Amino acid sequence: MAADPISGKVVLVTGPARGIGEETARQLSARGARLSLVGMEPARLETLAAELGPGHAWFECDVTDQAAVDRAVAGTVRHFGGIDVVIANAGIASNGTVAVTPVDALVRVLEVNLIGVVRTVSATLAHVTGRKGYYLLVSSASALAPLPGMSTYAASKIGVEHFGAVLRLEVGHKGVAVGVAHPAWIDTDLVRDTRRDLKSFERTLGRLPGPFGTVTTVQACAAAFVDGIARRRRKIYVPRSLAPLAGIRQIFWSGLSDRAMARQLARRVPEMEAEVRALGRSFGEHSVGPQVGTATSHQAATANPDGA
Repeated sequence: MAADPISGKVVLVTGPARGIGEETARQLSARGARLSLVGMEPARLETLAAELGPGHAWFECDVTDQAAVDRAVAGTVRHFGGIDVVIANAGIASNGTVAVTPVDALVRVLEVNLIGVVRTVSATLAHVTGRKGYYLLVSSASALAPLPGMSTYAASKIGVEHFGAVLRLEVGHKGVAVGVAHPAWIDTDLVRDTRRDLKSFERTLGRLPGPFGTVTTVQACAAAFVDGIARRRRKIYVPRSLAPLAGIRQIFWSGLSDRAMARQLARRVPEMEAEVRALGRSFGEHSVGPQVGTATSHQAATANPDGA
């Protein structure tokens, strides 16, 4: 029997305290990976590392802080001797449209989801290159189709996709592989927070077509990620039925699509904005980290939400 390509590999995961990152860490550990858990919520990270058993390490880190990222990477290399795989998973999503969301919250989403990925890759690239390793950068189904209330989230995830595509061209000749994941709605704390906070979101979710309206378990998402890491896949779609839609994404960005949704959005967007104003915060209950703007919190390095 061939050896498991994951067994013994050093995998650095950002955002492993909850959701996709946590479950992916669990499944990788079960296959013999050695994990560096890099994120916020140190108590949760310490507990997870202990549950997974000896040989793992954790580092408190805000992925928007380069010094903190560099310390986590240096600590990982000291502990394990190198890095084989990086999963750039840390991400956040704010509630509401541009009109009702504080600018600091909008910008924070970009800083965590896109700039955090850039910082993570930059800090780890020499180590991953030394082992001809693999990157899994977590984008989203929101890179395939626009949805009101997710402006900077969608922008950040499209940015991750294109950053990964160019990185792949730059490092392929060195033996490094780069994959980009596109999850739709995953049943994490953050998606549950949004469903609970915004009834307009729940109604919209029920009307989205096909895989764009599907909620996938975190276990199934993590299994797809782990399989993709083992196979060094270029693209991972969760659910897999998103794959053919990626090839026709221009339809969702077309004027025809805008016109088809116009009447519904004229009602749905004001409903969403009214709910967000009444909620009084831009992020969900399970977001963590420093304050951003008035009555606003953020999550800097926890699990990807993820959103469609």
